[in-house]
Amino acid sequence: MGRSSTRPPRSVLVIDVGGTHVKVHLPGRPTVLRIPSGPTMDPEKMLRKLQKRLRGAKYEVVSLGYPGLVVHGKVVRDPPNLGKGWVGFDFEKAFGRPTRILNDAAMQALGSYRGGRMLFLGLGTGFGSAMIVDGKLEPMELAHLPYKKGKTYEEYVGEAALKKLGRKKWQKEVFDVVKTLSAALEPEYVVIGGGNARKLKALPPATRLGDNRNAFAGGVRLWDAGSARPAV
Repeated sequence: MGRSSTRPPRSVLVIDVGGTHVKVHLPGRPTVLRIPSGPTMDPEKMLRKLQKRLRGAKYEVVSLGYPGLVVHGKVVRDPPNLGKGWVGFDFEKAFGRPTRILNDAAMQALGSYRGGRMLFLGLGTGFGSAMIVDGKLEPMELAHLPYKKGKTYEEYVGEAALKKLGRKKWQKEVFDVVKTLSAALEPEYVVIGGGNARKLKALPPATRLGDNRNAFAGGVRLWDAGSARPAV
């Protein structure tokens, strides 16, 4: 579904899908809508819950931040923390608007970017990651790569690790992961976002705290031809 004009859209509906909540930013409204999600949430259930909230809302296009692998704007894998049915779901048809889909960490990274080489790490239910280099956005899937002692990065810094280790030990693991990834990827700065980022009592060097609201800024930027974003 294409647009008849090359001008940036005036109003973007931004949806940030998470393992605990679906967060929705409606154009012109200061508050963020929050809808509970969880392991049984599939796209049809999400749409049914959204329809009541979106009644009367005006928007031209939709940006959807998805907590899983997205390739060329298409969902290619169901998320581990939600229900099934995301792969192949026709969001454009469901919303009746042009729709762009991006990994949720990449969308928050896009809204956090301030130039140069930025590594974004999202501490939420899982562990999100993306990098932007001189305006070029590259979503990444680092969460399930082997890290140490036969475990993955997510197993050290995801929400389950926070609950198991406690905040102090978990924060130490976050620092170690940031140090390891920074040495490998050589960013100029790191942004730590996601729902659990606020539980850090300190930050590693060359790191700043992100804000979940940046996901909504990223969703708007996704339609800006002059902004960093992958081809969609």
